[in-house]
Amino acid sequence: MSAVDQIKAPVNQEMDEFERKFRKSMKSNVPLLDKITHYIVRRKGKQMRPLFVFLSAKMFGGITDSTHNAAALIELLHTATLVHDDVVDDAYQRRGFFSLNALWKNKIAVLVGDYLLSRGLLLSVEEGEFKLLQIVSQAVREMSEGELLQIEKTRKLNIDEEVYFEIIRQKTATLFAACCAAGASSAGCDEETIQKAHEFGTKVGIAFQIKDDLFDYGTGEDIGKPTGIDIKEKKTTLPLIYALNKAESRQRKHIIHLVKNKNEDAKAVKEVIDFVMQSGGIPYAQKQMQVYIDEAMALLNTFPDNASRQSLAQLVEYTVSRKK
Repeated sequence: MSAVDQIKAPVNQEMDEFERKFRKSMKSNVPLLDKITHYIVRRKGKQMRPLFVFLSAKMFGGITDSTHNAAALIELLHTATLVHDDVVDDAYQRRGFFSLNALWKNKIAVLVGDYLLSRGLLLSVEEGEFKLLQIVSQAVREMSEGELLQIEKTRKLNIDEEVYFEIIRQKTATLFAACCAAGASSAGCDEETIQKAHEFGTKVGIAFQIKDDLFDYGTGEDIGKPTGIDIKEKKTTLPLIYALNKAESRQRKHIIHLVKNKNEDAKAVKEVIDFVMQSGGIPYAQKQMQVYIDEAMALLNTFPDNASRQSLAQLVEYTVSRKK
């Protein structure tokens, strides 16, 4: 049994039911759209976000129809943002599959993303899930703001730690926060508990993104060697920010020049990676990641103690110990 299967145990039945409902929610009478949504369902990942929704709900009292609506809404909107991200990033692969824009071109990919967004909005309205709609719509707004903030700052490469954490909070952590808050809301929790669940999800999401940053430097066993993808895309991640802050002025200017102007050059990318490695950027990022994990676990320990909470603790650990 894999680590993810063990974590799923308390909500296994509900996750299976969710799978069926989610596939149904993607159905369309337009043959091309039906073909594309079928392809999307086939290439789905570990479905960590719906898992956070179900475990949060069960920990706080129980899974309801509202929980299923919350998980479907989040998965629809998350999938829509991934489709749009691939267009924005000009990416042709995701999770080892061709992206929609690689197979069906940008125009169709954007329209499919819009369709998925509308399905999520309609699901909320038809079921009268206005609290869930508020939680998730706020997350989508912040994700867009985070992307735009990153694009704006990347042009000048003048990101400090404060801006970096704001970007990843908005881009990545806000959706984890929405999962936990939506799960708590669907279980009938009060506003204070929903906010605590939101804060817990935020801390987990920030740790998750720092772990992703570290993969660029080959710190996952399945990766083996550095990839440098973030450097090629001129993304300033936490290890690089730390290394630049420690560097003397001349070296700092040189590295920034490489990232800005030589980011397609394999030799230059390797020089940047070596610079980060030698500056202690990796252990610093790992330490910061652990701070957020410790804070998340401290919050989690204030919630009801049951099998779902134990699985959430394992899921938190998995987000930072995963190999890819």
